[in-house]
Amino acid sequence: MAALAEEQTEVAVKLEPEGPPTLLPPQAGDGAGEGGGGTTNNGPNSGGGNVAASSSAGGDGGTPKPSVAVSAVAPAGAAPVPAAAPEAGASHDRQTLLAVLQFLRQSNLREAEEALRREARLLEEAVAGSGVPGEADGAGAEAASALLSRVTASAPGPAATDPPGTGSSGAAAVSGSATGPVAPGKVGSVAVEDQPDVSAVLSAYNQQGDPTMYEEYYSGLKHFIECSLDCHRAELSQLFYPLFVHMYLELVYNQHENEAKSFFEKFHGDQECYYQDDLRVLSSLTKKEHMKGNETMLDFRTSKFVLRISRDSYQLLKRHLQEKQNNQIWNIVQEHLYIDIFDGMPRSKQQIDAMVGSLAGEAKREANKSKVFFGLLKEPEIEVPLDDEDEEGENEEGKPKKKKPKKDSIGSKSKKQDPNAPPQNSVFFFHRIPLPELKDSDKLDKIMNMKETTKRVRLGPDCLPSICFYTFLNAYQGLTAVDVTDDSSLIAGGFADSTVRVWSVTPKKLRSVKQAADLSLIDKESDDVLERIMDEKTASELKILYGHSGPVYGASFSPDRNYLLSSSEDGTVRLWSLQTFTCLVGYKGHNYPVWDTQFSPYGYYFVSGGHDRVARLWATDHYQPLRIFAGHLADVNCTRFHPNSNYVATGSADRTVRLWDVLNGNCVRIFTGHKGPIHALTFSPNGRFLATGATDGRVLLWDIGHGLMVGELKGHTDTVCSLRFSRDGEILASGSMDNTVRLWDAVKAFEDLETDDFTTATGHINLPENSQELLLGTYMTKSTPVVHLHFTRRNLVLAAGAYSPQ
Repeated sequence: MAALAEEQTEVAVKLEPEGPPTLLPPQAGDGAGEGGGGTTNNGPNSGGGNVAASSSAGGDGGTPKPSVAVSAVAPAGAAPVPAAAPEAGASHDRQTLLAVLQFLRQSNLREAEEALRREARLLEEAVAGSGVPGEADGAGAEAASALLSRVTASAPGPAATDPPGTGSSGAAAVSGSATGPVAPGKVGSVAVEDQPDVSAVLSAYNQQGDPTMYEEYYSGLKHFIECSLDCHRAELSQLFYPLFVHMYLELVYNQHENEAKSFFEKFHGDQECYYQDDLRVLSSLTKKEHMKGNETMLDFRTSKFVLRISRDSYQLLKRHLQEKQNNQIWNIVQEHLYIDIFDGMPRSKQQIDAMVGSLAGEAKREANKSKVFFGLLKEPEIEVPLDDEDEEGENEEGKPKKKKPKKDSIGSKSKKQDPNAPPQNSVFFFHRIPLPELKDSDKLDKIMNMKETTKRVRLGPDCLPSICFYTFLNAYQGLTAVDVTDDSSLIAGGFADSTVRVWSVTPKKLRSVKQAADLSLIDKESDDVLERIMDEKTASELKILYGHSGPVYGASFSPDRNYLLSSSEDGTVRLWSLQTFTCLVGYKGHNYPVWDTQFSPYGYYFVSGGHDRVARLWATDHYQPLRIFAGHLADVNCTRFHPNSNYVATGSADRTVRLWDVLNGNCVRIFTGHKGPIHALTFSPNGRFLATGATDGRVLLWDIGHGLMVGELKGHTDTVCSLRFSRDGEILASGSMDNTVRLWDAVKAFEDLETDDFTTATGHINLPENSQELLLGTYMTKSTPVVHLHFTRRNLVLAAGAYSPQ
């Protein structure tokens, strides 16, 4: 068995991310539950339970296509399979095994064929023959019998009650093979783990039908859907795009280039406008050779396109395809699509349009059902001293109010335990994830924060904030990233010339710590020791940090303002000291450009995301990542920590937003609805809502607890680059490449939400027709795209961007 496992490792490669180190307590199911192949590890005893799309091909329409199986691990506690009759059983098993090996050879699955042949000790000549038993000895036949029994025993099939093409709930859908008992002499459907191995992926597009009939098949289905009732038409129209792509790829792979070109030209204009970028890439795939190694094609093949359709519409489609005997389309539906069927009324065109548009269709409803602790952490008690500059009476009056406002950074949260907050040990005050202890300097900062809160302006439709815009003039280096400290004292810019520049925006200048020789002369017991260690000779308004070897795309200050993170095209994240203005650490883990990085609201942890399609969780004192969040199908453009630091949100060029659990690395929410790459994320101060912005110019609002879209803000005419809630959560500010800052009424947007059980179960969201009622103000710059937004502790808006002359 050990030998078998060793051989099979060459065939099936699991797509799960690396396991995390042990800083955070690991749990069963560690790793990204929504990883590339859709496999889910449910604990230590779940080996062999991974189900993936079979890489089988060929067949004649309705007949179940044989698929081969090499399970990576035998299921724990699997029942032993009774031995076959010595003579007839071994001979029959041998013939069956030869048939399997022949199929592997025809499908160009050489590695799988060789692994099986070596295990069964069969000669290559025997396989190359017609399948008749050769001259192999009895030991070979016995080995073949044992091997087949092991393979069959470890092969899970789809649940008999599942609708065709949907697979089992919460798992990756299995290929469209028969769910009933398999006839003698035929090989049962056994799962090969789906993997982006080019030859295995492409083999799914082996010839399956007459190439001249593809246009007729597609036209027939198009005519049927367009003539169906309005309530079904909107839902079934979702099939057009994935069917068009798979049929085109099949034609290209089987070298019917003229038919493929004709098919593309005839039907590409029928697809939705938000798929135009994908179709442009697809149009460049005109030969079989182009498909090998093409990321777009591999994405489409390895991740099943998800369609959410009512049961009535699905039954209508199924009946039509069976009556017309349109096996070509039915095979694609079963092999390449995941139909998420729900009971109830079909969704309207508006409801569907709001949710579709991502690279892999909609999110499965199962993906958004896990429990999310979106509440805020209980705040440790901090006494506010009375003998201060402020009037004591005013301070006394304001004390209860100081503790109420919830902020997005240092973490002044409610003193009461939030019922939706992550669980913690009340005796030892253990948090769900380990958080750094508060230092004295942190406590002083919190006290200052509370005092600032008493002077905060209460915002609303009748009291809009002032906006202070920092324009980077003559930024010939090319401004690519901006961040502002929580207390609004420092501003940092990342530039395309690989530098990071830090400015002081207060009269206090930036100073470095003195040299070691000078520090030894200082009296360490003096009260003003922190002031004495600073070197006045180095004081300046600007410090330039050198170290990166490519454009700097992300910047983030630590909550205590002692450190600055920067991420770059050079694939590294650097941690800079703001005491010495030098680089302390270079974190190397990403293989490609790192588009964004962000500190946790509590410091210590930070997250990064890049072109390698994964986000990584780090701790400042570990040079390797603690978690790898894998599952996106394209670049991770932006990252954001939840206010309670237990979750990380990532926005991607695959047009989805994912929420990841920091504790175990699982993906707990997938939000689809944007029609372009996502470039901005922000959480509401109470942790309940998420706002996202993308190249489509829309700002979408999400209820994290229910996993639903609850709002759509339209108004921007270009990419939304920055989003930020006010400190009390009443105003949402959005900044865009269209040179405007817009302010939205967040209170009105989130009131009277429809989050009943039916809405949650089916995704029947009803967005208001006109979002202009929520728009409180639009503020234009002369010619400066808005790269960053920030609310000060008193609710003044700071905006930043580089002037771009026309």
